[in-house]
Amino acid sequence: MPKHNIVMIIGSAPDALRVAECPLEGVDTVVAINNAWQIRDDWDYLIYPDDLPLDRLPPTLQTHQIKVTSESYVPAQNRFGGFVYAGGTMSFTAAYWALATLTPSVMAFIGCDMVYPKGSPTHFYGEGAADPLRDDITLQSLEAKSTRLHSFALENNCLCINLTSLDESRLVFPKVSIDTVLGDKPELNEMRLAIIKENLLTRIEQVSCRERIDAIKAKERELAYYIDHGKYWEHLAELNADDLRLLDHRWLSIYDSYLK
Repeated sequence: MPKHNIVMIIGSAPDALRVAECPLEGVDTVVAINNAWQIRDDWDYLIYPDDLPLDRLPPTLQTHQIKVTSESYVPAQNRFGGFVYAGGTMSFTAAYWALATLTPSVMAFIGCDMVYPKGSPTHFYGEGAADPLRDDITLQSLEAKSTRLHSFALENNCLCINLTSLDESRLVFPKVSIDTVLGDKPELNEMRLAIIKENLLTRIEQVSCRERIDAIKAKERELAYYIDHGKYWEHLAELNADDLRLLDHRWLSIYDSYLK
């Protein structure tokens, strides 16, 4: 069985601390989002928005570490339809960039659930801005945007999985125990991940989802809500929230068909 190319994407939720001390022999590449570089020092890529304060960035880099800015992630995201359709928050941006750049066969997410319980720390470092919950025309349904990402990933032979320990998540990916990726039985882990991917691909064919996904993509092209430079907030007058809500509804129907 061919070895998976596993990319781990680490967000800033408190749950992400579960990988702080884990051996990552089963992971090929680690992508940290925003402040998540502080969780462990062996990450490979740090992806962050242009407005992240400079004092939040690592003071030094190891020789293998690379910062990923809008210069790289905007054209990568545009390959998959752009920010308006993908959802303007860094968890999705990081994923599309990784999908375009690292050609993973598995993307494993942790600390990216986008759930913020009242009375609990929002981030591993304490309180932070719940960016995905802001009033944003591209983020009317995080679950729909998550379904879209997973569908595009599967088309590119990549399985998205969620390593969360939480009961609730805005990511719709299959929940997989952290041991399935980081455990000490690599051949068994490879087989488990391959079975999950194959089952999903089989279900897509059984419920004729590919035709429906193609129809949604055609609608995206018809609406032509493409902002090449990525700053969609400068073009809000050109975007219709109802159009995007309808697209979300269609993506959610895909989720109900084969991901749920």
